[in-house]
Amino acid sequence: MDLKPNHNSPILSDPAPITKSRLGVHSNMLPYSAAPGVGFAPNLLLITRKRTGVLNDVRASIWLDAMKSSSPPPNRIAKDVVNELPSFDPDLLYCSWMVKYPSALASFDQIVTQAKGKRIALFLDYDGTLSPIVDNPDCAFMSDAMRVAVKEAAKHFPTAIISGRSRDKVYEFIGLNELSYAGSHGMDIMVSDKHSTNDQGKEVMFQPASEFLPLIDEVYESLIEIAKGIAGAKVENNKFCVSVHYRNVDDKDWNALANRVYDLLENYPRLRVSHGRKVLEVRPVISWDKGKAVTFLLESLGLSNCDDVLPIYVGDDRTDEDAFRVLKERNCGYGILVSSVPKESSAASYSLREPSEVMEFLKSLVTWRALEEGLNE
Repeated sequence: MDLKPNHNSPILSDPAPITKSRLGVHSNMLPYSAAPGVGFAPNLLLITRKRTGVLNDVRASIWLDAMKSSSPPPNRIAKDVVNELPSFDPDLLYCSWMVKYPSALASFDQIVTQAKGKRIALFLDYDGTLSPIVDNPDCAFMSDAMRVAVKEAAKHFPTAIISGRSRDKVYEFIGLNELSYAGSHGMDIMVSDKHSTNDQGKEVMFQPASEFLPLIDEVYESLIEIAKGIAGAKVENNKFCVSVHYRNVDDKDWNALANRVYDLLENYPRLRVSHGRKVLEVRPVISWDKGKAVTFLLESLGLSNCDDVLPIYVGDDRTDEDAFRVLKERNCGYGILVSSVPKESSAASYSLREPSEVMEFLKSLVTWRALEEGLNE
């Protein structure tokens, strides 16, 4: 895989808000009209750095729309549709969306049928997947019951956490040595030797963006300064990326915060900005993401043979789409999107509503595997 940074790449942002035609409702009932002149690429909207006249206003509008769509409040999408179609309630919309992304719990038998005779490899996001989304990112603690469920899963399956957090931070939250950890959206990987069949059981560390560390530290200090004047803004250093959280920022200040981040990044063409759930992520411009991290982990663990392994990736964020796509393209695994509201088109195969359902799914996998192993004895 090409790990060379692209110094000329534009800032990357996420797509415009979800449109009603993507909810699975018949197109004649919910017509879709795209904004003229706006082109979409999978999960990425390219925004030029040039800022002149009307273009600057367009850029500001796009950024604000992307920030609003990155973490919609509960039932916001549903209410928009309900205003036009009174007969559609939030539950109906979610059920319609689930026709394309069925519950992984309701489809559990189908999933494990595909897993028979194969080794399952588990990949899990952290925030919003193993822990609830909270106002203070420093308090995103997983429950003791979830920790037990993850630990039990790791006894039966190679299990890795792939998070936007720094690897040290996510390990501090989870505290399990049985897992492999990939922090900074997969740019800081430590492979556990527990399940590895390569390298004589030695731990493997991989940091494809190590040359960017001085630059990330420099930008982190600058971002702290520009965020000081905006109430509720929080800047988090995740080692190979920097997160600017705006969950506690008043809506009217979102645009100002985005513009400050954008203006700063104009001086750093080797860095890019993308959107997560009420967070702006500043990352190195390299050809690396959570999907490539999954591929690396499978190879490092000796699990890259699709005929023998069934990878399952569970995540709730836009950055997890890269991993979903990898499994879909390899045609050898399943992506499971965690969301309690309909989202725009995803490369995931199944869905779960919230972390409590993720825990139930993990427990079900462990029970199924234990039963299968007992029958084979």
